[in-house]
Amino acid sequence: MAAGPQEPRRVVVVAAVVERADRILVTERLAGTHLAGHWEFPGGKMEEGEDHRQCLEREMREELEVGVEVGDELHATSFDYPDRTVELHFYRCAIIGEPKPVLGQRMRWVSRAELKSLRLPPADLELIRLLARRSLARRRSATAGTDAG
Repeated sequence: MAAGPQEPRRVVVVAAVVERADRILVTERLAGTHLAGHWEFPGGKMEEGEDHRQCLEREMREELEVGVEVGDELHATSFDYPDRTVELHFYRCAIIGEPKPVLGQRMRWVSRAELKSLRLPPADLELIRLLARRSLARRRSATAGTDAG
């Protein structure tokens, strides 16, 4: 009996949304990795026995040499790539220390508007739209506060 098509492997990824002075931290995926050259929120794949917080603490230490305070989950999604299904969890985080891209990856602080112009993994696009809406709502709220006089 012939084996049926193999199920794509499932990968759980946890990512940090770090914002300072209205700029968000992004890093570029290294050559030789899945989606090389795409910009992303720092983080990575969960290892066996880790929870989301432990994964973020490990990944931020390994990739950027910073500590991290993990806040609320902002968004969770699942995305099917041809070779894998990625379950992705985004957390609002504060970093402790100054990030250093120790793996040779590029790193940038970008505005919410700039996020839309970056080459990002398809799985991140829903979060980008969510962040843009929140930014717009925040600006409207600030403008409404100054209009009342």
